[in-house]
Amino acid sequence: MAVELCLLLLLLFCGSTISEVQPIYKPPPGTLDFGFVPAKTYDTGAYHEPGPIGILFKIVHAFLYLVQPNSFPQDLIRKLAQQKFGNTQGDYQKPENVVLTLQAIYYEIGFILSAALGLLFIFLLPLVGLCFCMCRCCDNCGGEMHQRQKKNADCQRSCFATFLFVASLIIRQVVGVLCAYAANQHLTNQVRGAKKLVNSNFKDLKVFLNDTPAQIDYLVSQYNTTKDKALSDLNNVGTLLGNRVQEQLGKEVRPALDAALTMAGAIRETKEALENVSVSVEVLQEGTERLHANLTDVKMHLSNTLSDSACSADQAASTCNIIRNSLHQLNINANFSGLPGVSSQLAKVNDVLKIDLSSLVQKGYAAFNDTPDLVVNQTRNILSDIKNVLESVGSNISTFTKTLPVQEILADFTIYLTQSEAYVQDYFPIVEQYDFYRWLGCLILCCMLVLILVFYYLGLLCGTCGYDKHASPTTRGCISNTGGNFLMAGVGFSFLFSWVLMIVVVLTFITGGNVEKLVCEPFEDKTLFKVLDTPYLLNQHWKNYLSGILFKNPSINLTFEKVYSDCKENKGIYTSLHLEHLFNINEFLNISMYTEDVALKIEHIQINLSKIILLDEIGKENLLNFSSSGIEGINFAAYLTEINKSVTKVDLLSFANDLEARADQLPKGALENALKGHASNIRMIHNQQVVPLEQAMSTLNQSIRLLKRTSSELMVKVKNVIGAVNAAQFLINNNASLVIVQETKKYMDTIVGYFEQYVEWVKESIAMEVAACKPIANVIDTAVDIFLCSYIADSVNTFWFGLGGSSIFLIPAIIFAVKLSKYYRRMDTEDVYDDVKTIPMKITENGNNGYHKEHLYGIHNPVFTR
Repeated sequence: MAVELCLLLLLLFCGSTISEVQPIYKPPPGTLDFGFVPAKTYDTGAYHEPGPIGILFKIVHAFLYLVQPNSFPQDLIRKLAQQKFGNTQGDYQKPENVVLTLQAIYYEIGFILSAALGLLFIFLLPLVGLCFCMCRCCDNCGGEMHQRQKKNADCQRSCFATFLFVASLIIRQVVGVLCAYAANQHLTNQVRGAKKLVNSNFKDLKVFLNDTPAQIDYLVSQYNTTKDKALSDLNNVGTLLGNRVQEQLGKEVRPALDAALTMAGAIRETKEALENVSVSVEVLQEGTERLHANLTDVKMHLSNTLSDSACSADQAASTCNIIRNSLHQLNINANFSGLPGVSSQLAKVNDVLKIDLSSLVQKGYAAFNDTPDLVVNQTRNILSDIKNVLESVGSNISTFTKTLPVQEILADFTIYLTQSEAYVQDYFPIVEQYDFYRWLGCLILCCMLVLILVFYYLGLLCGTCGYDKHASPTTRGCISNTGGNFLMAGVGFSFLFSWVLMIVVVLTFITGGNVEKLVCEPFEDKTLFKVLDTPYLLNQHWKNYLSGILFKNPSINLTFEKVYSDCKENKGIYTSLHLEHLFNINEFLNISMYTEDVALKIEHIQINLSKIILLDEIGKENLLNFSSSGIEGINFAAYLTEINKSVTKVDLLSFANDLEARADQLPKGALENALKGHASNIRMIHNQQVVPLEQAMSTLNQSIRLLKRTSSELMVKVKNVIGAVNAAQFLINNNASLVIVQETKKYMDTIVGYFEQYVEWVKESIAMEVAACKPIANVIDTAVDIFLCSYIADSVNTFWFGLGGSSIFLIPAIIFAVKLSKYYRRMDTEDVYDDVKTIPMKITENGNNGYHKEHLYGIHNPVFTR
């Protein structure tokens, strides 16, 4: 029964829906994308724009605020609802009831006073009209057909005509007939247009009912997205779990293998360096010997040349002496003959290189890189069981959703909706017919005012057009007299109709004004909901009335205001109406036992990596042999001492250039040419012998320095490499299980996280998107804000405002019309003025109380002295 009441409330509320439902859930990056819950578009919008007549509505609202400026009496309404008046006659005499009555009177004082004035108008105006008619019959109250002459008669006539015209204009346009007619026509137009709104409501409601199962099916179907992603990760266990394990172990394994591989490279570089040292030393020893012999020959030939008699001349003696003193510089500087050899070290390194250490390290790399395949092979059976669990979860969810009576309930309400639509379609013409009667009655009331205004306007028109200022009151023309009669007819109809109009005004004022102040305004600021949510207000045994109706449990904190606000924000009806008390979605989403089973199976994954061998004993022994190859025993100081020396004591190119420059200082002749020939020979020796020796020294320098760096603490370096490899191997053989457990937990959390994402997405979708209850707020807005307030209350209030204003302005119109008619109607008698003294003199004839008869008016100025 509670489910039926809940869905019935949904049916009653969902009369209109939003124009378009926007998806709420957007998965953040890195999470599963479940897409958007399918949602249809709706035609109905719970908003009404009154158009130009809205200005009149605002004016009426301002007037009602003047009449009733008090705020909504929440406490008074609560107390009045909780009090049970009328049970006994003594109830009304209770002090608390008297206080409540006085509070209600105080709140309604504005309406009471206004209604009292209206009632006073209803009773007094017909009475005044009756007395006015009786006085007129007795020739009083302007009933005598005699107009006394006054000096300001024209001014009075103009003022009365102007005031009457202004009053009639106000009655007709400003607050009168047009205002009432516009309100009457607006209500009729809205009633006629309501059929389209009702039809769209039913159409949207059918869409809503048909869309809800599709949304539920979509939520269920998205489990496949979760399952497929989980199965994909399970199928890629080698890539995901194996790579994670490999990555964690690789933090120690890879540096150890890299160090071993680097040491293998160092062995090859050491062999090359030793070979370079051996070759370079041999080349340098032979080259320096040959260079020494050549330089000795050059010195001897230069000495012979300088012994020539040409050097004895005064001009050449000093130059020859300088050259002779520099000959000792032509000699070698470095001596490589005493450097020790490296043949023994080279032989030992060659023995080490007989074993390819690099290939052994690459085997370690390959074994370690097979970790993902080992993980796949060792987890195949467990992963098969996990896949079976995932399949069973999907089938259980589908079975559970099929057991829900959603389709049956929706089918029942679809039938009820169809019957309700047919009922509305059958009775809507009757509503339009009764509205036509109402429209016709209001139109008749407006026509009453129009009839009065027609008489007034005709009276003003005929009176103004037919008035002849040269004619005397007794000789006025027919048109002027007709205008006066129209004015008096308007006065008569005013007395006849005004009280009827005011009765309608008072009744609609009391009804429409209180609806606006007690329903529309508190509904707009949600004060009305706060009153309805008062504990024990609508039922003295229920704290929360709405939850008591829906769930038979008034202790549930479910309020009208909260439901309305949630639905206004377009939250799901499950969240807004707290339907978990009828249908607990956690049962649908209770997959924790399955995820626990998955987690337990994943935790039982056992991966053995003991088959991975990073570096065997042969490789380690090879490293130790390299460390004992003896390269650290090389006399690097002796090598570096000779390497840091220059090949010759003097730069041969500089010496040759200097020799050539000094030869240029000598007189032209054989001596100059001979010295230049020696300079050329020295340059040739430098290019052919010194430059190769310098290159050999550079190679020797690089190789010796490489060997020195390599030999520096070589034993320690080799032990560190072997220690790192042993530590990495120990980690794989003994402590890899800890790493595997940690990474397996992360892998398990990833798999389980997919289901948690699915659960959270389903909860979010049910809370915000599935059966989003914006239609509930829309239908409340449609029923109260649009139909009751915008269509009916605003139109009714505007109608009585126009009709009441017109009725009030009938009073000054009556006065001005009566006054003005004397100036337009043809009189029976008139005052006669003396042409000289301009003093009115009374003429009597035939005992007519001194008044001059109209048929005697032609006697020229009959004046009698007293």
